[in-house]
Amino acid sequence: MLRAAAIAADNGQVPFDIIVLTQEERHLRRKVVTLQHGDEVLVDLPRAFALAHGARLVLDDGRHVEVIAAEEELYEIKAPGAQALIELAWHIGNRHLAAQIEPDRILIARDHVIKDMLSGLGAEVTDVREPFEPVRGAYHRHGPGPDQGHADGHAGAGHAAGHGHPSKHT
Repeated sequence: MLRAAAIAADNGQVPFDIIVLTQEERHLRRKVVTLQHGDEVLVDLPRAFALAHGARLVLDDGRHVEVIAAEEELYEIKAPGAQALIELAWHIGNRHLAAQIEPDRILIARDHVIKDMLSGLGAEVTDVREPFEPVRGAYHRHGPGPDQGHADGHAGAGHAAGHGHPSKHT
C-alpha cells in the first residue's frame, strides 16, 4: 500500500493522482484513503491537519497526490449590506457553525433550522453546491494549501480555483 507522511504546497509538478474530499474528510491524521484512480494510500501524518484545496500529500517515493475540495450541499447567505452580513456572521459564529466568509456572502452546511433563523433575520439564503473552505478556529492546525510551503500549523486555508484533474497515472 502507498503511504503519505508529509504535506507540501503545489510545486508545479503534475500530481501522480488526486483525491476529492469534503471539508470534514480533509481534516485527518491517520487514515486509508482511495485516490481517484483506485489506489489506496495510508495517510500517516505526525498530527492532524485540515488540508486545504490544492494541498499535496507527499508519497514515500516523492510523488504527489493533489487534494481537491469536493462539492458539498451548502447554503449561500447574502445580506442587503456589509453591516447586515457582519451581523449574520456573528449569529452563525454564536452557534459555532463552520462558515466560509467572503466579502459578499457566507457559506454554511445546510441545516433547515439555521436557514429559517437566518431568513428571519433578513438574509437571502440560497441552496448551492460547491467546494467548502470554512474559516478554521484560532487554535486549529492547517495543512498547506496552494500558497503555503510548510505544515507548521500557522498557514491559512487556500482558496485556489481552476485546478485541472490529471490524467491516469502511469
